[in-house]
Amino acid sequence: MIIEKKCWPVYFEKILSGKKTFEIRLGDFVCEEGDILRLREYHPVKREYTGRVLDKEITFIMNTQDVDFWTHEEIEEHGLKILALKEKMK
Repeated sequence: MIIEKKCWPVYFEKILSGKKTFEIRLGDFVCEEGDILRLREYHPVKREYTGRVLDKEITFIMNTQDVDFWTHEEIEEHGLKILALKEKMK
């Protein structure tokens, strides 16, 4: 399945360059590993699409509703950090 979402230019560029290897989205849609996330670059000030598009395969999904590591209060106080990981260079 292909899932289309808007992506602001600053994040689009980071994904395009390979620096940003994750995506954070409100969980208001259905997706599965193997689906394609089609990111359409959208300029929020101009309120228009730029015409650039990236297709990325979804390789892992983690729904925060399924995670009970922290209390709601702890998350409200500290927020969550989303980390991208890669192999350590030797």
